[in-house]
Amino acid sequence: MNIVVLVKQVPDTESERRLVPGSGTLDRAAADGVINELDEFAIEEGLRIAEAHGGEVTILSVGPARAAESIRKALSMGANKAVHVLDDEIAGSDALATSAVIAAALGQVGFDLVIAGAESTDARTGVVPAMLAERLGVPQLTQASKVDIDGSSVTVRRMSDDGYDVITASLPAVISVLEKINEPRYPSFKGIMAAKKKPVQTLALADLGVSAESAGAGGSATEVTDFAARPPRAAGVVVKDEGDGGAKVAGFLAERKFI
Repeated sequence: MNIVVLVKQVPDTESERRLVPGSGTLDRAAADGVINELDEFAIEEGLRIAEAHGGEVTILSVGPARAAESIRKALSMGANKAVHVLDDEIAGSDALATSAVIAAALGQVGFDLVIAGAESTDARTGVVPAMLAERLGVPQLTQASKVDIDGSSVTVRRMSDDGYDVITASLPAVISVLEKINEPRYPSFKGIMAAKKKPVQTLALADLGVSAESAGAGGSATEVTDFAARPPRAAGVVVKDEGDGGAKVAGFLAERKFI
């Protein structure tokens, strides 16, 4: 089975994140880059499926040169090889343009199953897996908390407001996973050393047959028109209980329409 796991390098959520004035894009150089948290669960799920059913796990990442650090970490977890789509013209792409680039890369790499995290911690759109499935003409099974492979079909337990739904589709397919699905493994020393020798193919837009005009800010359907820094947190309100503390708290909550 040819399993492709999508990995995105994002700014560390523990650091201060900000947008670049003028472009409205995320300032990725202002913080350390790490693997998107939900993508680690996707990597683990891909490895488990390969271990149970055979096949290879390929990491696919679209990002700047520094994304190679995250790719190597994914390889150290046990993935077999990687593809890094690296092109300056991609910078500033929105979800729609990014999905077009990833779809083109998947068309070259080939796949039986594409696994992604449900969303990224930098953009939090959660729409790329669905866009990919539409572009590739394959089923999408999103928000999965459990995945089972049976021959040429895949079944997921999809989280919903009322519990979960069980959805089955034929392969090839695109799935996205939640953090409830597994516990990602830590790279071992052996895995870290082995990752240094694993193949990483670098592709540019021209290699994918994607024009520069269809990527980046110019090829995006959406843009950030304005933004402002988050205002400083205001001082809290202290309620002194003089026998009417409950009424004061209730009044405070009612004034702010919490109750």
